[in-house]
Order: sequence, then structure tokens, then C-alpha cells
Amino acid sequence: SDVCSSDLKLEEARREYQEKAQQLSKARQEKALELEKALMRELVPLKLEQVSFSAQFDTWTEDNWSPNGYDRVEFYVQTNPGTPEGPMSSIASGGELSRLMLALKVVLVQSGAVPTLIFDEIESGTGGAVAAAMGERLKALSKSLQVLAITHSPQIASHGTQHLIVFKEVKGGVTTAHMKELTTKDRNEEVARMLAGQEITDEARAAARKLMGAGK
Repeated sequence: SDVCSSDLKLEEARREYQEKAQQLSKARQEKALELEKALMRELVPLKLEQVSFSAQFDTWTEDNWSPNGYDRVEFYVQTNPGTPEGPMSSIASGGELSRLMLALKVVLVQSGAVPTLIFDEIESGTGGAVAAAMGERLKALSKSLQVLAITHSPQIASHGTQHLIVFKEVKGGVTTAHMKELTTKDRNEEVARMLAGQEITDEARAAARKLMGAGK
């Protein structure tokens, strides 16, 4: 009798869980469609207009059910028309993945009150016009919240309204890290250094001034 009662309670709990998990899954799939549409809009200015994005849903076996439901969700992309679709982490190149992550963060931040976004070398795997497009998107994003970008890209750095440089000093065998705010002249000089390397030429300085002007 006790065993029978226990089995009935277990079956009742299983049915209740499945009902709640199904409701959660339906809500997730509805939001996933909204995410797909919003992300596709963000990919255009990042020069990924040929990329398609989707959220793929699978149902976990009962052994993997959890308080988070029974959904297994994975982001899939098709990077070029006619090429196979696959998991974003394995299909996208380094540069594509950087831009996809930027687009995802931009979309997701619009759904909540996040005061600051920090990007650490978001330009990884990109350069030139693509990095410039990412800089432009970060600049636009900074109008609605604070954006902190740690970067080695002159195209991205040129869009900043404030620049801080991090450097190390060794004294008495001890290494310490320091940070200082750059003046307008120093900002141009650092962008020129990014463009030319350690030896800064007049041509690099002129290119930096032009790039800084374009980023405003």
C-alpha cells in the first residue's frame, strides 16, 4: 500500500513537472523567434548580412531533467548561402564569432537594465572595415549605456570618447600595473602606435588623426 501510494505521488509529480516544463519550453521557443529576428537585424551593420541564425531545441531524457526544464538549446548558424548549418561554436570563424557575440550582447542588453557592458578584444579575428563596423556599433551602443572596450584595434579605439592606457612598471624586482587617462594629443599618439607599431611615423600620425575624426 505504501509502495503504491509512493508510485502514485511520483507519477503525479512527473505529470506536474512535464506540464510546467512544457509551458516553459513554449515560452522559450516564442522568445527564441524574437531573438532570431532581432539578431538578424543586428548582423547587417556588422557585415554579416549573409549569415542566418536560429535556436535549435531538443528535449533532454528524463535523467537530465532539472529545475530549468527539459530543454536543450543550441545556437546554430549558416555563415554563407549554400553551406551547411551547424552549431555556432564550431561553424563560425573567429571573426564571425566575435561579431555574433557582439550582436547577441547588443540584443540581450536591450531586454534588461544593464548599466555597463565590457568587451575584451571583441575585434578578435577581424580587422579593417569589419573592425570599423564593430567600432561604429559600439559607439551607437554607448549612447544608451556605458561601454568599456579593451582593444588593440585602432578602428575600434578611434570611436572612444575617453581613452585609458594600461601599462606595467618594474621597480625593485616588483611588477605593478598602472592606468592613466590620455589627453587628446596622447590619444592620437596611441592610435598612431596601433597603426604603425613602436616607431611612430608622421604618416601614422596623420592616419590616426583622420581615423579619430571619422570616429566622432
